[in-house]
Amino acid sequence: MSAVYKDDQEDWVTVGGAAVLGVGVWTLVEKSDYLSLLASSTFAVSAYILILAGSLVVVTGFLGCCAVIREQRSCLSTYFFCLLFIFLIELVAGVLAYVYYQRLSEELKQHLNQTMTENYAQPGKDAITLAVDRLQQDFKCCGSNNSHDWRVSVYISSKHADARIVPDSCCKSITPLCGQRDHPSNIYKVEGGCITKLEQFLADHLLVIGAVGIGVACLQICGMVFTCCLHRRIKMDPY
Repeated sequence: MSAVYKDDQEDWVTVGGAAVLGVGVWTLVEKSDYLSLLASSTFAVSAYILILAGSLVVVTGFLGCCAVIREQRSCLSTYFFCLLFIFLIELVAGVLAYVYYQRLSEELKQHLNQTMTENYAQPGKDAITLAVDRLQQDFKCCGSNNSHDWRVSVYISSKHADARIVPDSCCKSITPLCGQRDHPSNIYKVEGGCITKLEQFLADHLLVIGAVGIGVACLQICGMVFTCCLHRRIKMDPY
């Protein structure tokens, strides 16, 4: 009966690992273009750590099932330390996500406007250009704080802008040279600009990362406790 119960426990831990893996992949895939707009790589690192932890949980789930079925103390010990190691990895990801969450607003305020105005449509900055265009279209915003931010940008000041006042991606309906008019009927005028939208988007992702990480960590703690109990029962039972 204990083996059956323990096997159910391994199933839950494995499902939790799959959830962590899924959240990590979702974090990187869902609007991953925005990562090039961030000054630090903390957000991406947290997602990569989750993917690593989730993959390890799924793989070690097989080891846990074997350990339960065979009731071998050596396998149980190995499985316990694997869970402990993965738990510590998730703890690191959680700490990184929490720290980054605390300074997210300040980082965006300091760097986003500079990144957009200095790197948009510049040689070798294709990733940032695509990220800015997608950011403004997805969130229906224009400029870091407002559309006036583009007036001092390198791109708008150059001859390549063709008399544009803002990039065409600011337009509600994109047509060639539509950025020559910055009237509210033509471009997005959102209070707080793109910085507010991006901050909320990243904050929501970090909260999901933290919530899933905490939930799976609790399952892993339960898994470690039951592993210890089964290990002790095998030690006490000569048969």
